Amino acid sequence: MKKHNLLIALSLSAAFLSCEDKKKTEENLFSIDSSQLKQVYHSNDALKLTIANKSETAIDSVAYFLNDRKIGTARENQVLNYSLEQEKFGRIAIKAIVYHANSPTETSSHIELASAITPKILQYKIVNTFPHDIKAYTQGLEFYGDVLIESTGNGAGNGTGKKGVSSIRKVDYKTGKVLSIVELPETVFGEGATVLHDKIYQLTYKNNEAYVYHVETLEREKTIPYFKNMEGWGLTNDGTHLYMSNGSEKVYIIDPVTFKEVDYINIYTNNVKIGAINEMEWVNGKIYANIYGERAIAIIDPKSGAVEAALDLSSLQTLVTYHPDLDVLNGIAYNPKTKTFFVTGKNWDKMFEIEIIYN
Repeated sequence: MKKHNLLIALSLSAAFLSCEDKKKTEENLFSIDSSQLKQVYHSNDALKLTIANKSETAIDSVAYFLNDRKIGTARENQVLNYSLEQEKFGRIAIKAIVYHANSPTETSSHIELASAITPKILQYKIVNTFPHDIKAYTQGLEFYGDVLIESTGNGAGNGTGKKGVSSIRKVDYKTGKVLSIVELPETVFGEGATVLHDKIYQLTYKNNEAYVYHVETLEREKTIPYFKNMEGWGLTNDGTHLYMSNGSEKVYIIDPVTFKEVDYINIYTNNVKIGAINEMEWVNGKIYANIYGERAIAIIDPKSGAVEAALDLSSLQTLVTYHPDLDVLNGIAYNPKTKTFFVTGKNWDKMFEIEIIYN
């Protein structure tokens, strides 16, 4: 699985316009003028679109489209200026239909759109350290009152290769004691979980379905298929909709009743996309997300997908007991009573209560 170093990504720039695109441009009679395009755009930029016209053919007008949505028409070959403020981050396909004396000619290109925000690097302090089940391959973590809801997978760690058992469980966070548990079959790899309207929603890794449990009894009430064939990774909610990741930079906004896609966001810094979005927690209108394989948390604007800040938690793994199956940082739970975060990792023997310093 490809790793994405969030902290390094904050200082990188990326070139997205490929040589292949330029070659295709040179072969076309009409082409979108690449001299007007940048390699990476930001959400506060504007596109300047015009046509490179090698043969100097008389042009009546040009219609422009972004991702097959018409954004405007330019008379003759005048420059079309278009603000990118409302566009989603990610690769954007540009299409132009050139109207001239002969049949209309179509040409295309693309750009990459990133956030205009440079993420802040935040600090934290450890408030408390609590015991955590060393056999829990933590996938999801969330408070329900004074109890932790924890979803685990049947991961094997990196040493013995001995798999655990996927589960949904209630945990006393102060003692690490498992209060109640429902284990899943060996064929099911449990993933992220969240509580919405007194129901626990739990994802599965490759079974292409989610489970709904009664939050008090842990009785499974429903099995819901995903809206398309994909992996399940992290899950959170805003009080109305679910937010689901699939291991890429994409986070889907899901109707909790039908489990159908309502919308999506792509997660970007001001330079690059951030893939491998894993366990997520909704806190005060922001998404706090683990990045799989990294020892950092990204703080994300759920409206745009912009990474606004990052928290380096790499020192925490030095404070847990080493063993052959010790695995990566994963698990974020916010306690609204204490206004602190509880973080742990896969097969960690400790859970840390931390206070994030925002100033």
